Amino acid sequence: MSLVIAEISYTNILPMFYYVDREKLKHAGCEFVPAIPSQLNQDMADGKVHVGGISSFAYGEHSEEYQVLPDLSVSAMKQVGSIFLFSKKPIEELGGASIALTSSSATSVNLLKIILSKFYQLNVTYTTMAPNYSVMMNDHDACLLIGDDAILTSFSKQDAIYQYDLGCLWKLFTGFPMTFALFAIRKEAWEKHGELLAEVHRQFLKSKLLSRNNRFSEMITSIRVQLGGTTDFWQTYFAGLNYELTETHLEGLHHFYDLAYELNLLTQKVNKVSIWNPTENFHSV
Repeated sequence: MSLVIAEISYTNILPMFYYVDREKLKHAGCEFVPAIPSQLNQDMADGKVHVGGISSFAYGEHSEEYQVLPDLSVSAMKQVGSIFLFSKKPIEELGGASIALTSSSATSVNLLKIILSKFYQLNVTYTTMAPNYSVMMNDHDACLLIGDDAILTSFSKQDAIYQYDLGCLWKLFTGFPMTFALFAIRKEAWEKHGELLAEVHRQFLKSKLLSRNNRFSEMITSIRVQLGGTTDFWQTYFAGLNYELTETHLEGLHHFYDLAYELNLLTQKVNKVSIWNPTENFHSV
């Protein structure tokens, strides 16, 4: 059985994949498959994928089943730069509004529900839709987009539309960084592919380090060909992201999970985040 690694196409997770030696890993028994976050979450749950950068919320739904690779995440200390609520009116005036949610997300969708309910005390109605800004805003007061969809929309939105960064809102109200994705592992991966998994982890860490050390310059060149934007924009964007998994990140995650449980977004309380350790199998924090 090969070790199936899901690869999200979004730019925010690209630093962990950009310098990975794919040929070496494929030769060793890895298979890379493309995915969007919502599909990856389901594929992990179904056992079609063994390792992937899943939504933090999806980890919360499977916290007793999955472990996470250490020192890896997609987080924001403040602004995330690619998860936006676009609104026809100020966020404080969204009481009773209808909001279109992207079908591509789990963490961001539930983060928005927490922000509007717990922090702004707003009652709104939600509709989940394919991520198309024009269609979403046609019949709704606001919409949530993530990843490259959000970035491209921010480039071209009308000046009259309000734009809110969910990472900034989370930081404002909690003081914590927001961890949007974790690199999760299914049980069969750590039991049957421990040595290969260790090499995959080393490759992810190497790619993260190389990307950061060259200020994401090579990666940005290829991104601009696909998505446009200036070098300064992309360097600022990546400078706002964080790819660590420290105790502070974990504190913020636990707070997110607690609030999600209070709002019945999670059916079970998340008591621990299990970190994979190649020598000790795992430990919990």
